[in-house]
Amino acid sequence: MSSYEPAPDTAPQPAPSPADASHSAGSRHGGESPARVGTVVWGLIVLALAALIIIGQLGIVVLNGTYVLIGLMIGAGAALVVGGLLSARGRDKESTTGKS
Repeated sequence: MSSYEPAPDTAPQPAPSPADASHSAGSRHGGESPARVGTVVWGLIVLALAALIIIGQLGIVVLNGTYVLIGLMIGAGAALVVGGLLSARGRDKESTTGKS
């Protein structure tokens, strides 16, 4: 590279217009992507399992593994269905353009 060429990272870049910045952000929350329902539900499952393991090891309550697994699966399934419905409901409101 010669001394007359600017380094690639120091070359001036045109500033994006406000309209371009809002479209390039990729979401409606100011550049942050919203948490996905599945991610939240799996995180809650992991936390619930950890709490149940700690409770079982402390001897506070005697847990039946089958019942714990069934309960977690029912809770996770219900949370995924409700979260999916709420997410779809919110998406439907956003896509409405006001035209009939």
